[in-house]
Amino acid sequence: MVMDSAACFWFQALFLLALVWFFSYGSVDGASSTVKVGNISKVEDAVNFHIYYGQTFKVIKNAVDGQSYLLLQNNSRIASRTKYCTSRIKSFVIPLSNFSVDTDSFPVSFLEHLGLLESLKGVTSDTVASPCVLKLYKEGQIEMLNKSDYQMISQFSAHFFSDADQHSACNFATTVPFSEDTPLQRAEWIKFMGAFANVEARANQVYTAVKENYLCLAEIAKSRTSFKPTVAWMKYNNGVWSFTKEAYYLKYVEDSGGEILDANKNTYNVSDSDDLEELHAILCTVEVVIDETLTSDPLNYTLSTFIQNLNIEDRSCFSFLSNTSLWRYDKRIQTSSLDWYNGAVSQPQLVLADLIEVLFPTGNYNITYFRNIVKGETPINIGPEMCDRETSSTLDPTIVPCG
Repeated sequence: MVMDSAACFWFQALFLLALVWFFSYGSVDGASSTVKVGNISKVEDAVNFHIYYGQTFKVIKNAVDGQSYLLLQNNSRIASRTKYCTSRIKSFVIPLSNFSVDTDSFPVSFLEHLGLLESLKGVTSDTVASPCVLKLYKEGQIEMLNKSDYQMISQFSAHFFSDADQHSACNFATTVPFSEDTPLQRAEWIKFMGAFANVEARANQVYTAVKENYLCLAEIAKSRTSFKPTVAWMKYNNGVWSFTKEAYYLKYVEDSGGEILDANKNTYNVSDSDDLEELHAILCTVEVVIDETLTSDPLNYTLSTFIQNLNIEDRSCFSFLSNTSLWRYDKRIQTSSLDWYNGAVSQPQLVLADLIEVLFPTGNYNITYFRNIVKGETPINIGPEMCDRETSSTLDPTIVPCG
């Protein structure tokens, strides 16, 4: 009989727990002294990781790459006896004394909310969209790493990265919030990080505050009696425009009270006159456009760039232009790195509040992540001088007034 993926997942988790129980309690010289776990996190929304708790250990199961992380309390007997580094199981002694991250794909904002920035000792890029990380790097407290130099990275207790297909060393832990389909699922990965530092109570507190605020805002948006603006979330690449089908973006549009554009097809080649005519006709029915076209130079991506890529001559029928509702989510950047992939991941309630203001403008709310390119808004460049708090302190999530 072939087990399905869910059954296999649970079988592996139970096997690992049984194995650790044997090492903890089944030794010939009697049971290990227990170290009571002070707090726990229960995964409520995320689907790609789970946490299991024992007396002296934790197990995190990563459903994306099939890895299991055995977290051993540093004052337990098992921590000194047990070391795993296989294709399926890795062990870590916690709380981590230090760690490094692949900042090209890791939301360091999780570390800020948990108060763990000063344990961060290595990064793979100096274009991370975090003022306080940049400050620590500038002061020499964080080392620049070559992500391919495993010997260099091996000096840290753990290295967090997101490429599940990349070869990984014994101290690598795959952290993949971007694998999740909804904003809250991605935000809950703060609990994954919290488990490595024994700060589950803080992780739970932050996530609960974020989730309650998000759901409150979504409920208010849902109760609106006005019509739902049609939103085209689109991007341009090598002469082709495409409309997003990604569940993550669609969820944001739904929860903010909008309606995603339902086009007959997904891609339109601007060099094909029929495609271009159909694309223009569709966009004439749209109230809001969010342009997520990738660019290495966000500062110079302007309305004229969009118009050129769309090959528009007559703008008269495009209400999203006449009503100044053409947006990009690159308002906060550090060189070419976007805070959209950092702070916006851990604080989806701010993104939702932004989108509600985009769809139903009041003029009374300062938008955090989106900039209006019809109005000529330019990105804000993040620098170390913008770190206005103690780097050792915890960063509280921003709660948007709701009700």
